[in-house]
Amino acid sequence: MIGLILFIAIMGYTLRRSGATWPERFVNDAFGTVQGALYRPVGAVAEFFRDLGRLSDVYKENEVLKQTVARYTQDRVRYNKIESDNKRYEELLHFTETQKQFYNYKYLFAQVIASSTNPYDKTIKILLGSRDGIKERMAVITADGLVGLVSSVSEFTSTVMPITEMDPASPDVISISATISGKEDSAFGIIEYNKENGVLQMSKIDENAKVEKGDTVVTAGKGNLLPKGLIIGTVLSNQVGDYGLTHTATIQPAAKFDHLYEVMVVVAPDPDNP
Repeated sequence: MIGLILFIAIMGYTLRRSGATWPERFVNDAFGTVQGALYRPVGAVAEFFRDLGRLSDVYKENEVLKQTVARYTQDRVRYNKIESDNKRYEELLHFTETQKQFYNYKYLFAQVIASSTNPYDKTIKILLGSRDGIKERMAVITADGLVGLVSSVSEFTSTVMPITEMDPASPDVISISATISGKEDSAFGIIEYNKENGVLQMSKIDENAKVEKGDTVVTAGKGNLLPKGLIIGTVLSNQVGDYGLTHTATIQPAAKFDHLYEVMVVVAPDPDNP
């Protein structure tokens, strides 16, 4: 009974008072200090593990981004190649349609499969052969101009000798007769390649022929070796030739011999089999 009375008295006193006693304040302060000291390292550890989780997410996102960039790069390269191919095909198509208005030639499109790096034999190999109707000495061109002549033919492939590699001293060399576009009746010459200067030369031009800088040089079609009207290049200069009896013109080749992808073999109508 005494204990119950004391308990009720203490409870009543505690409920009536407005502030905490000094022992309670001491316990609260001590507990708060310990709680604050423990909160910082625990919070740091918890934040560390949260950062690890976020880092894992960032790593996964980076992997996805890398794959996306790689696919984009591949698609961009593929797109650039397709765009470049389409541009070349459009130029070739426009060229053939334009040429059909002037000459009754047939053009066989050929893929370039090899280009020799031998300085003494810079030939080009194309993926057309005898089974496709290719013959030796046929003209090979691009949309820009004359590239060379077919020098040898096998069943499935052919070798092309560029006009920049034709040796005028060779017994097998083919003389390319040329004229000036628009002046076919007065200006004739023979095309040779000057390896020292890296340009073509049109020699044996009549001294009275009016050959000027910027004139377009085309094949003359003499001797039935090459079809006429194939663009060879542009006149850079014209000077007096040997002995002062003829003139020699310097020609800038129209065709671009580096990075050849497709060429066209010109098939002219056979005069014996119309």
